[in-house]
Amino acid sequence: MVFACKVSTNLDQVVALEIVLPNGGQLEVGDTLLPSARALNGHGDTITTNIFWVALDTTIITVLDSTTGATLGDLIGQGRLQARVGLLTSNPQTVTVITHLDSVTALPPTLDTITVSQPDTISDSLRVQLFATPAVAVGRRVVFSATTFPASDPLVTLVPRDTIFSSGTGLAAIQVRRPAGGTLPDSVVVSATVQRPDGTPIPGSPRTFVVEFRP
Repeated sequence: MVFACKVSTNLDQVVALEIVLPNGGQLEVGDTLLPSARALNGHGDTITTNIFWVALDTTIITVLDSTTGATLGDLIGQGRLQARVGLLTSNPQTVTVITHLDSVTALPPTLDTITVSQPDTISDSLRVQLFATPAVAVGRRVVFSATTFPASDPLVTLVPRDTIFSSGTGLAAIQVRRPAGGTLPDSVVVSATVQRPDGTPIPGSPRTFVVEFRP
């Protein structure tokens, strides 16, 4: 949330713009971001008035509608977006355009059977591959979650953690660790979820793996 203000002796006039960019101002190439803004007077009340939007970096983003602020991501990079009411303009707001993800797939093996010969046992790497346009997927968030069958205590842990970021080639990998002690689960189902900035899952998400434990 960002404010742009001007000094006025008339508190009934518009003195500030309150701006909100969804998804932290992030969108994929080819997607559209819809910002919101409110005009405020000196009392802090909302004023009904026309608010206009403009892109300051037109090679990165394009404002499709100056009255709604609908903004298209054209190229990977950061573009600046600005709102205006009369002579009052907001500070430039950063819109980050990232690679468009096409899909995600699980790389073999998707089934790992572990013989528990050590008190602290770890699985092979569970890997997913992101496909993107252009063909890079640097630092995209991949969320892994694990469910044991039957439920056991202590639960397994994911190594290095449950949320990681893909490499420059779109690869993300974790391992399942079964710590010492507690009841040995029969299996663990691991799901890998990848979403767009607006929360929409990409094609192929989630992907699942199965880790079986044997005494």
